[in-house]
Amino acid sequence: MGVFDVVGPVMIGPSSSHTAGAARIGLMAREILDDEPVEAQLTVYGSFAKTYKGHGTDKALVAGLLGFSADDVRLRTSFDIATQQGLKIVLSRSDDEVDHPNTVRIAMTGKTGRKMEILGVSLGGGKIEIREINKAVVALSGEEHTLITIHRDQPGIIAQATTIMAIGHINVSNMRVFRSAKNATAVMIVCTDSPVPVDMVNMIKNISAIESVITLLPL
Repeated sequence: MGVFDVVGPVMIGPSSSHTAGAARIGLMAREILDDEPVEAQLTVYGSFAKTYKGHGTDKALVAGLLGFSADDVRLRTSFDIATQQGLKIVLSRSDDEVDHPNTVRIAMTGKTGRKMEILGVSLGGGKIEIREINKAVVALSGEEHTLITIHRDQPGIIAQATTIMAIGHINVSNMRVFRSAKNATAVMIVCTDSPVPVDMVNMIKNISAIESVITLLPL
């Protein structure tokens, strides 16, 4: 057990799971959108739905979508800032059963018209996991340098992308591919020891059948 496990993350708010975790989910959602969000529909479930106002979960989620970290004092006024910056927020509660009590679904639209939907859970102590990207079931913690591709499921895509990284001496620590069905949309998540350089990212983007490539820094 480390110091972080004892004292928790540096944050604004009363709860590491309901506030710090929520802010990190919002921040990762923004990074996955890879655009400036102009509209976000937030649906909270379980404990998030029951206690979000008291714990500031709603403010934390919006703060993350604005690009603020969990310890940013602007978290307290995130709704006002969102209004000032033209970010429309629609928040609703759901009584649907979910696998984890601290769950939120975020459907976003970016300034360029780009759309993305994620499902995130707050695991406690500020740790989070993204469990869906555009309905595809995934597992993404955000604790490592990460490259994400969204592509059509067909032979050779994974080999081409990983070959580019191998030639560039990028060491892969973990890689998983998720798909909703054969020949449907697939999501590849590659965790690396170092960031993938922009020129390599552009080469991967040029691979046929890859719709988008997103790179994430560790949270």
